[in-house]
Amino acid sequence: MIELNRIYNEDCLEGMKRIPDGFVDLTVTSPPYDNLRTYNGNIEQWSFEKFQGIAKELYRVTKHGGVVVWIVGDATINGSETGTSFKQALYFKEIGFNLHDTMIYEKAGCSLPNPNRYLQCFEYMFVFSKGKPKTYNLICDRKNRFERWGKTKKVREVDGSFSIRQTKPFREYGRRYNIWRYVPGGQGNSSSDKFIFKHPAVFPEQLAADHIASWSNPGDVVLDPFMGSGTTAKMALLNNRNFIGFELDKHYCEIANERIRKTLAEKEVLCIA
Repeated sequence: MIELNRIYNEDCLEGMKRIPDGFVDLTVTSPPYDNLRTYNGNIEQWSFEKFQGIAKELYRVTKHGGVVVWIVGDATINGSETGTSFKQALYFKEIGFNLHDTMIYEKAGCSLPNPNRYLQCFEYMFVFSKGKPKTYNLICDRKNRFERWGKTKKVREVDGSFSIRQTKPFREYGRRYNIWRYVPGGQGNSSSDKFIFKHPAVFPEQLAADHIASWSNPGDVVLDPFMGSGTTAKMALLNNRNFIGFELDKHYCEIANERIRKTLAEKEVLCIA
């Protein structure tokens, strides 16, 4: 049986076999796609066959109504983007997931591409659901451009006359668009934890926090099969969720566990205060 609030130093494909069927409410993860990064001096070989096994395990362990957020991009090889992201999305659908939303993680900054391409500044955030999502706490922080707050307006009736009607009030803030912008990388941008940047692919804490808030509730179980520096685990704890994590590299697992210990200590201080 798997333990909650623990990061396991092992291959997620093996580790997830110990998770019971329908146990996880939400997965938030970014896999080592297309061998774009070296991890602690090594390239983690990422075959489509291994992905298929992981996707099937994710379907098994996810509750009915649960969600998987799969953050992924594509490499450019021999002048062509690989399309790995689309292949993976279609496979998730093939094994039973719904593609609930295709979201964009827009980066406030980018690396220089080949001179014949536009600047690459995004990754996909595929939101898959096992059936209809049971939880959707949609973030409403987009200022509405309309300012009709219960005002009256003239309405022409069918006989040609006019009557005065009360308009429905608009909320001051509406739900977000599905393109989310964050500042990646760099101490103070993705995270204030200085020591985690020994990992080459830290994604922003707020990105993880926003998905955790959107697709889960306090007390739910959040999984990250590619835990890396521990971002998903940290934000799960800070938002009163439980987590399960797997990380193959021992060094990164140690970094993630140190981050969790630091988070728990800080959270305890806040509770006492």
